[in-house]
Amino acid sequence: MGKKQKQQPKIVLPPELPPEIHDDEVEYSDDDVKFVNENREFASLISSLDTKSITKHVTRVADAKDDALEKLYEQRRMKKDAKKETEETGLQVDRVDALPVKSLDGEVYYRTATRTAPVNGPRKEETEEDDNEDKGFVKLTKAEKRAKLKKSRKEGKKQGKEVAKEEVEEAPQSTVLDEVKEDLKAEENFESKKCKLAELGNALITDPESNIKFLKDMVQLSKDKDLTIVKLGLLSLLAVFRDIIPGYRIRLPTEKEQEMKVSKTVRKMRFYESTLLSAYKAYLQRLIALEKLPSFQLVAVQCICSLLDKNPHFNFRETLLDVTVRNISSSNEAIRKFCCSTIKSLFTNEGKHGGEATVEAVRLISYQVKDHNCQLHPDSIEVFLSLSFDEDLARSEQMEKDKKFKDKKFGKKRKNTEASNQLPENDRKKSRQESISKTREEVEADYKAASFSLDVMEKRQMQTKTLSAMFEIYFRILKHTMQSIVVRPETNPGALSAAVGMEPHPLLDPCLKGLAKFSHLIDLDFLGDLMNHLKILAAGGSNLSNTLEKLPKCLTVSERLQCCIVAFKVMRTNLDALNVDLQDFTVHLYNLVLEYRPGRDQGEVLAEALKIMLCDDRQHDMQKAAAFIKRLATLSLSVGSADSMAGIF
Repeated sequence: MGKKQKQQPKIVLPPELPPEIHDDEVEYSDDDVKFVNENREFASLISSLDTKSITKHVTRVADAKDDALEKLYEQRRMKKDAKKETEETGLQVDRVDALPVKSLDGEVYYRTATRTAPVNGPRKEETEEDDNEDKGFVKLTKAEKRAKLKKSRKEGKKQGKEVAKEEVEEAPQSTVLDEVKEDLKAEENFESKKCKLAELGNALITDPESNIKFLKDMVQLSKDKDLTIVKLGLLSLLAVFRDIIPGYRIRLPTEKEQEMKVSKTVRKMRFYESTLLSAYKAYLQRLIALEKLPSFQLVAVQCICSLLDKNPHFNFRETLLDVTVRNISSSNEAIRKFCCSTIKSLFTNEGKHGGEATVEAVRLISYQVKDHNCQLHPDSIEVFLSLSFDEDLARSEQMEKDKKFKDKKFGKKRKNTEASNQLPENDRKKSRQESISKTREEVEADYKAASFSLDVMEKRQMQTKTLSAMFEIYFRILKHTMQSIVVRPETNPGALSAAVGMEPHPLLDPCLKGLAKFSHLIDLDFLGDLMNHLKILAAGGSNLSNTLEKLPKCLTVSERLQCCIVAFKVMRTNLDALNVDLQDFTVHLYNLVLEYRPGRDQGEVLAEALKIMLCDDRQHDMQKAAAFIKRLATLSLSVGSADSMAGIF
């Protein structure tokens, strides 16, 4: 009773857990749900709590007694002390000292081991190894030695296989690195070549006379193996040539002219022109070679058309025209548009070339039509609609003929009177007048050569050549169409119906439009035959009324209406020279009104034909107008409201 017992520290237990309630039985108010949904960011702390460790700790302490709790805390303290001792006495092997191991998945593992620091004596591991070695040296038998050797060999083989696998896995990495290096080198080469093209082109445009040698380097770069570099080179050369090509045609000096002594400026100019012409020739040869390849065709044709449009007066124009006309009926729409627009610009801008390129282009198109048997794209003939002819040249030609006739008539009388009145002149005066006339002729010839404007006689010759070539194409197309649809009386109608209309006529529509536009320029000698052919075509392929109903209509309604329009225009422009009855064309037009279909045929052609026949005629026939009004009213019953209103009004 004397000694007081030490009071043990009281252990404060955690509060009791609330009774477990199932989740389905818990009721939530709408305000709580709304608050949680609106403020989800405040619930991040609750979602990150480790509920398992909390429940484990609470249940372990709550269910234990006082003695159990003391043992539990003592065990925890002993574990911590043991860990501290191992950390102090044990050393971990550095990763650099141990070789890594690479698994099949590609992950690298470093082997580590713990060892005790030698304080007073050798380590336990070393003593154990020495004991084992001593024991093995004494106790191992032959069989055990053999087994040990086999194990060591197997381990060596396994290690060799692992090293081989590591080398095999390292090999693809080296190949990938090599490929990456090659790609980087290719990109660097591409950028360097692109920069070089830009520098050379800029130098040529800024000062072409001193940097004319760079043209050969640019042409050489356009022959690179890289496709993009080739295209960039072609386009860069195009920009350079469009800028530095002079406004005249270069003529290289002859051998005699080269032997002559000239000044430095003339020598420098000759070198510049010869270098420019040789580089331009090499560039065109490269374009023509690439034009045949599908991957470069569009770029090559674009460059050729641009050069021809910008500089039609320069050298090698015939080569550019040949390539352009050859692709004027290409299946590629972009190439065809480039070529057609270039030909149209040549026709409209004859001041750049004096009309020579127009004549050459029309002749080349006529050769194309002949070689392909009139089976070309309609755009190849529609370019003729851009031609323009000066009608005053024909009037001036007639006036000059009248003047010559008058001069011849009255020239003899003047000579007779002057010879009787004048005295014989001196020889010196005659020689002086002859020299003056010669100098005048030389000055006039030099002026014509230097001036861009052509003489009236030369313009007239160019125009007649262009007209003859164009009308030759139109009449060839009409002849080909007639041969393909004209019916022979001895042929069998049953067999003919299958053959008629098999061959298409793509060039007939633009041909008829061209004849309608240039009908006033057609020679009178061809008008009779032209009207007969148009009458047969408007009838649908035959001029015989008894066989017409049995044959299929090989021409469309729009083409037959176009034939009637051409006939009316030819008759109106040549009314004094022709004595042709248009009754047949009126009947054909009357029959074609009912064959018209809004979705299939062109309404503009029908409206133009009716306007020319009814409104633009000099003599208005009331009976004919009434018949057509009745026919249009009949047509309006079978078409839509818009077409019927347009036909009536």
